[in-house]
This record gives sequence, C-alpha cells and structure tokens, in this order.
Amino acid sequence: MDSDHGQRASAWGAGAPEPRYAETEDGSVAYQVFGRGPRDLLFIGNWASNIEVMWEHPSMARYLERLARFSRVICFDKRGAGLSDPVAMGALPTLEHWMDDARAVLDAVGSPSATLLGDAEGGPMAMMLAASHPQRCDALVLVNTFARLLRAPDYPIGIPEPTAELLLGLWRRNWGTGVVLQLTAPDVADDEQLLRWVGRYMRLSASPSAATRMYEWVLQLDVRSVLPSISVPTLVLHKAENRHYRVAMGRYLAEHIPGARLVELPGAAWYPPFVESDRLLDEVEEFLTGERPPPADDRVLATVLFTDIVGSTDLAARLGDQRWLDLKVAHDDIVRSRIERYRGTHVSSTGDGVLALFDGPARAVRCAWEIASAVRSLGIEIRAGLHSGEVEFQGDEVAGIAVHLASRVMSLAGAGTVLSSGTVKDLVVGSGIVFEDRGVHELRGVPGEWRLFRVSGLG
Repeated sequence: MDSDHGQRASAWGAGAPEPRYAETEDGSVAYQVFGRGPRDLLFIGNWASNIEVMWEHPSMARYLERLARFSRVICFDKRGAGLSDPVAMGALPTLEHWMDDARAVLDAVGSPSATLLGDAEGGPMAMMLAASHPQRCDALVLVNTFARLLRAPDYPIGIPEPTAELLLGLWRRNWGTGVVLQLTAPDVADDEQLLRWVGRYMRLSASPSAATRMYEWVLQLDVRSVLPSISVPTLVLHKAENRHYRVAMGRYLAEHIPGARLVELPGAAWYPPFVESDRLLDEVEEFLTGERPPPADDRVLATVLFTDIVGSTDLAARLGDQRWLDLKVAHDDIVRSRIERYRGTHVSSTGDGVLALFDGPARAVRCAWEIASAVRSLGIEIRAGLHSGEVEFQGDEVAGIAVHLASRVMSLAGAGTVLSSGTVKDLVVGSGIVFEDRGVHELRGVPGEWRLFRVSGLG
C-alpha cells in the first residue's frame, strides 16, 4: 500500500499530483491520487492517456479539480499508454489485463471500493470491472461510451464496417495533430491553443502505430453480455449530438443495465472530456452526493476588449531585440494607464496585445480609442475588438463565448481601428460615441452572423 497519502493535500495544493507506480505481474502502472472527498472515484478515461500532460491544460485541470471537490480521485495510465510500461505491438492488453491494472491501483492507494467513472473508450472496462468485481465498485458513471461500436444484425445502432475503416484511416493519418477535434469536439475545433494541446497530449500518450493498433482493438470490443450483471447504481451521461458514439449507444446502455438512469446532455463534444463539462459534472455530483451544486457566482456581464500591435513580427525584426523590448514596455505602460483610467481590469497580456474587462461598455470604447490614439506617438498602430456579454472567471483567467467573440472581432479590425459588435453599439446609446456600420460578418468558430461597427468618434 502507498504509505504517503497523508501528504496528498499538500501535493494537491502545489499543482499537479506527483505520479506514483503500482506494480503488477506484468509491469508498472502509473497513477495519481488527489482530492479530499469522502468517497473514492476511479477515473477510467480514453485508451490513450498521460496523467502528467493532462494537467497542462487549465480547463482539464479545472475538470479534475471539480471532481476532487466531492471525491478522492484516482487516475491511471493503462499499460501501453502514457507513463505506464509499454507493451509489445503484437501483444496488446485485454480488458482483463486493464482490470488487473485498475485493481492494482486501487490496492496501492488503499481503496476497498470506488465509484468508477468510465469515459469514452474507458467505459467498456469500467462496465466489465463493475460486473466482475462488484465488491470493488459502489457506483458506476458512464460518459459518452458504448457496449459495442461495430454494427451487427442484433445491434443496428453500431458503426458500419466501411465507416469504421474510414475512422481508422483518420486516426492513422492524423494521430498527434489535433485534427481529430473536428470529429470529437467540432464546436472548438478552431481553437489553436486546444489543437496544440490535444496534439501534444496524443503524442505523449501513444505512438501512431500503437494508437492505430489500439483503435483496431477498440472496434472489436463487445461487452453487451455483461450489462445485465451490473448491480451497482449506474448513471449514463451522453451528449445528444455526439457524432462518433451516437446517443443511441448511451440509450442502449441505460436500457440494458438494471436500474440505470440516463441523462442526455446538449452538445456534440466528447473529447477532451473538459469541453462543455459543467452540466455533466453537475449531474455526476448530484448522483454521487445527493446534492446539486449551487449556481456558480463566477459569471458576470462585462465588455471584453482585445488589442494587438499591427505588424509586430516585422517591426521586431527591423528594430532588433533591445529596441523592440523598449518599445513594448512603452506600449504596455500606455495600455495599462488607459485601462486604469477607465476603471477596467487588465486580465492578461496576449503576446503583443492585451485582454481587459470593463463593467461599462462606453468606458471600454473610450479606453480602446485612447489607446489607439496614444500609441501612434510611438510610431505603431494597434487594432482593437470589443464585445459585451457574459464571461466566466476561471481563477486568474476568463472564458466564455463573449471572450472568443471579442477576439474574432479584433481579428477583422484594420490598423488603428476600434471595431465592436452590434451589442456594444446598442448598449452605449446616448453616449455620443459615433459608429460606422461595417456590415454583417461570419466570425470563425462563432455561430450565426454578426453586424460589426467601426468606432469613428467619441462625440
């Protein structure tokens, strides 16, 4: 048994928990344990994982932190993935091997019984473990998962063989690139930061060859026969627009697991698990604790301002490092002073620009206008984008569609231009600010069409 779990609170406070290893007859299995909740929760995720890299994305860390509010969370890399021992290409683990890994980890952390949370390809193993070792499982949560993937005469909801071959080719060609987000999380497939993180996570989880062989194996899984033997309380959560593991697969699980409860959630994203996860985590918490968390108070209406120095790359190359650094410091001083003058909040620097929030849209517009005017004395131009909407605070960062939209508005602004959404224009009626209609635009990654306006004067 791991003898150092008394220190998990301090390790947790310091950031990502330190990986440890459980020994099995066939090698070492990497795991982490964190959180102070009254129950144990074994997180059984995708077949390709890396328990260290998953903490590098703030939203994934937030997802795990949320689970840790009401449970002691145990994560592990299955054999052949991430930090655990590799396996020979011709000898992939079976569900039985992976169950052995899970039980070895539970033994290592001193957990006699745990809730099993089976996500995506981790679902079949969680179902098998719950049916085979009910004494080690007190509840089962199945998220966007399946009992069988391929179509069969008695399973018409499965994927046809030709489609499975196309998916296998997609996995093989694009492993480690993040392109899979187009299928797994289409609403955020244009998020460059997320694309980079997903690509890195995949590469450090498994090699392309191993990933392809593993996906071939996943396509052959069929645990339908074990479903009637699952006797623990079971919650099935499934995204209604899931394009890969269709919602019919979740309904099948709920119909064939005795007493299972099905909750269909809006949206299409199923990987990474932290995309559109708040409602999902609410359901998990209520199922396990009997209490639904109160509505979050970290959402506010704000006007979001993005700015960016036009042509900064060429300018930096022309000036050289020291002169560019001096210019950037002068620019930052101007920006911060104007944000302070108009009672805004400097959220973060974004490379060559800034992200700021204002509780008044007119002040945000005037601040952006003054920044654009003041930096011309330095021989540079900025562009600025504004939108008013609800934002969510995530520690020191902010998120939400309003942030995404303001960034897209800025990307369409020209040099020295302050561009705003129609929402901002409507909210500052009577302020004297003058706007010029710039027409209707589609903003990449944002649903619908948006009318944009250039600020042409402060009145």
